[in-house]
Amino acid sequence: MIIHNKTIELGEECTIQIPVANLPSGTEIDLFAHVYRSKVEGPTVLLIGGVHGDEINGVEIVRRAVRDELFSSLNCGSVIAVPLLNVYGFINFSRGFPDGKDVNRGFPGTKTGSLSSRVAHTFTTNILPAADLAIDFHTGGNSVHNYPQARYTAEDPQSLKLAEEMNMACTLKSSLIPKSLRKTAYNKGIPMVVFEGGESLRIDDYTVNEGLRGIHNVLVNREMIKGEVKQVAANYFNKKSWTRATRSGIVILEKKSGDFVKKGELLARITNPYNTYQSKVTSKVDGFIFGHNNNPVINKGDALFHIGHNLNN
Repeated sequence: MIIHNKTIELGEECTIQIPVANLPSGTEIDLFAHVYRSKVEGPTVLLIGGVHGDEINGVEIVRRAVRDELFSSLNCGSVIAVPLLNVYGFINFSRGFPDGKDVNRGFPGTKTGSLSSRVAHTFTTNILPAADLAIDFHTGGNSVHNYPQARYTAEDPQSLKLAEEMNMACTLKSSLIPKSLRKTAYNKGIPMVVFEGGESLRIDDYTVNEGLRGIHNVLVNREMIKGEVKQVAANYFNKKSWTRATRSGIVILEKKSGDFVKKGELLARITNPYNTYQSKVTSKVDGFIFGHNNNPVINKGDALFHIGHNLNN
């Protein structure tokens, strides 16, 4: 295996630092990749956190997996763990880069492009080609709390297989987004699942533990580590839709992420500071809430609940 001109042999563990760019102060920013190789050939699993700098749960999942030495005794295969891709957003409590761009809309990037484009290019050129399969760990943004979930690509049966191995309570079919990391991986024939869980700028232990469980399950299923698959009842949803605020005001949630709901069931109440009205928000479908908005003050039309439906398993 070769990453950034460094050869990593079977049985070797190392941390590779890939220079990305400098801060305006001159401080060098590196991309860290922890590499673990068994003495026996096998699949290479790539784990990525922090594509969006404010999505701390993803960073924490990969960090804890490295800290807990989950990959230190592999029976076969290799693991590449990248806890933090977007260092710039991380240190600025920001989703994107100082150039205002979202790196997950700029893959595969270019060597001479904007800052985010150059980071995407560095990752796509130096790390992604070494992977056989990948999990990209994300977190809800804009005050949205996501229930731990796996999102797979409908056009790629191997990404569904990977999601099934993770065994999340909520698994969703999700379309490919142009210039996203997942679309770039798909174009290179690398099955990738996006894990979503928790809320930006917050660490949620349940989400982190579910992410770690998903990693464990994949490694056990691929016979890369010893152990038992840690199973939960899995639900697969073919469709998803947002339920939006019917009025502006203060929202009082009656349901949250992780709740199953019936069509017509009360999800939230909306009022104002003067108690001059109260409006009800109800579900338009039978489904499972996998995301809810924690912002207590909303405008008419704001997204409140993300609901998966058309349950098929």
